[in-house]
Amino acid sequence: MRTRSVGIFFLLLFCCATSLRSQPPRGIHWSKDGTGYFAVEDGNIVLTQLPGFSKTTIVAKNQLTPAGASAPLTVRNFFFSPDNQQVMIYTNTKKVWRYDTRGDYWLLDLSSKKLKQLGKGRPASTLMFAKFSPDGKKVAYVSEYNVYTEDLKTGVITALTKNGNRKLINGTFDWVYEEEFGCRDGFRWSPDSKHIAFWQIDAAATKDYLMINTTDSIYSFAIPVEYPSAGEPPSPYKIGVVNIESRQNKWMSIPTDPVLQSYVPRMEWSNEKQLIIQHMNRKQNQTDLMLCDIVTGTSKSIYHESDEAWISTIGEWDSDYDYGGWDWLNNGKAFLWASEKDGWRHLYRLSIDGKTETLITKGNYDVIDLHAIDEKTGYVYFAASPENATQKYLYRTKLDGSGNAERLTPANQPGTHNYVVSPTGAYAQHSFSNYYTPNAREWVALDGHKPIDGNKVNEALAKSNKSTSNLEFFKVTTVDGVEMDGWMVKPRQFDPAKKYPVVFFVYTEPAGANAKDQYGAGSNRLYAGNMADDGYIYITVDNRGTPVPKGKQWRKSVYRKVGLVNIRDQAMAAKEIFKWGYIDTSRVAVWGWSGGGSATLNLL
Repeated sequence: MRTRSVGIFFLLLFCCATSLRSQPPRGIHWSKDGTGYFAVEDGNIVLTQLPGFSKTTIVAKNQLTPAGASAPLTVRNFFFSPDNQQVMIYTNTKKVWRYDTRGDYWLLDLSSKKLKQLGKGRPASTLMFAKFSPDGKKVAYVSEYNVYTEDLKTGVITALTKNGNRKLINGTFDWVYEEEFGCRDGFRWSPDSKHIAFWQIDAAATKDYLMINTTDSIYSFAIPVEYPSAGEPPSPYKIGVVNIESRQNKWMSIPTDPVLQSYVPRMEWSNEKQLIIQHMNRKQNQTDLMLCDIVTGTSKSIYHESDEAWISTIGEWDSDYDYGGWDWLNNGKAFLWASEKDGWRHLYRLSIDGKTETLITKGNYDVIDLHAIDEKTGYVYFAASPENATQKYLYRTKLDGSGNAERLTPANQPGTHNYVVSPTGAYAQHSFSNYYTPNAREWVALDGHKPIDGNKVNEALAKSNKSTSNLEFFKVTTVDGVEMDGWMVKPRQFDPAKKYPVVFFVYTEPAGANAKDQYGAGSNRLYAGNMADDGYIYITVDNRGTPVPKGKQWRKSVYRKVGLVNIRDQAMAAKEIFKWGYIDTSRVAVWGWSGGGSATLNLL
């Protein structure tokens, strides 16, 4: 086939499933004071104190052997009670959609060493999202679409909802909420332990899409998934608040479109009598932050925002939201929020009454991720990369909006950096790589970014040799004036006087970027061999619409133009690349999967 702009392309379209992960990464189980962390080591739960790295076994694995069992529980995750006297073990897990979000929960009393299973009488591996009440007296969980509490002293299990089924979902979500918003855990304890707020998704009118399973048995079978096709309304939601003692439920009155419906992708308690929610219209281009009175059920908007394209949810700029919750300040009188309304993704400080708004991060750059808030010192820590969209670094700035952002990552470490910051901002786990340096991990004291367990990142950089890499980053500017980042892998014995066939790797859409300065860039796990060793030049370019830190206009230019803007950018970039003298324009291929698969077809 031939296109008018990029010459000959051969279709290399792979059909492959999304890589399934066990469950969303928690990061680190920090101690409350932020001077240590808990981890599973050889089946034991161990506390490591910083900065000396002394270790104390908190739970020995032999304490996790149930009566009558011959082996200890396999710890998939663990949670301490508010008083740190009990630990809840998550085990025997099963997948729901992408992640292992259902399983069994066991409780170990650290004083008596007594181990007991929660949810006794419930089917195995059906408990989801078990959480201690703030007063530590109860645990709540979801099982088979209903919400339950269990009294830890008496063992009495109480059903807070009883009408749940596959089409009426209490305390968790349908596929649309997980796919679109990353929502899985669908209930919240109130701060005073007297109420539970939960989502209810009514999928009764949503038709099933039949997925055919041809791998789990010798006969294929259909798996029904409630899924609204394009143009169909999504499953309607409700937000309910149940009184734990009376078991009476109050539904919140939240405005919605009676035909198109709407979404509530985020909900938390703002105080003992009030919820805060993020409400979005069906098109996701308008959002309101609303306060809901749990006594009257009434709701009011304290903040409204609209966008010509779409508005992001908190999970897109706060990767630890599922575990850290709403980013409160000043004892709940204010909170941090991100917006792209000035053209860049910035953090704002909003008062709980919606009357005061302060820009915290200033400048022509995007906040990539929110890492930590330290109110004691008055700093917020976040990831950004103002100078190079293929990289990522740690910054901090004042919570009151004064001054400019300060880069904490050392200047001699170019590449991609990730941090898990302690609650006090004193320490962080620091991970680093770039395209010629393998992954390195170290612990740092953030004051001065001083390594406390050896200078492992600098040691990794010293051992690496940039000159031995056959990958290089480049920029290409199209006839439309669009400058794009890309990388290119050349054959080892590259001769610029020769001509080489080229393979383009594409994704092109808002869910991911390819041109990242990290270890593994330029690899192709689906190619049986080494593309460069086999004489090919391997190239990727990130077009407009990919989620790189180049501003709102870059990311949202593909709104209602997927298949047009992104494809033209790729085609025009290829046209410029074809001017390089060593490209054999008669031997050009393109491939991708998921969005890259449709991009491949569009390019053809």
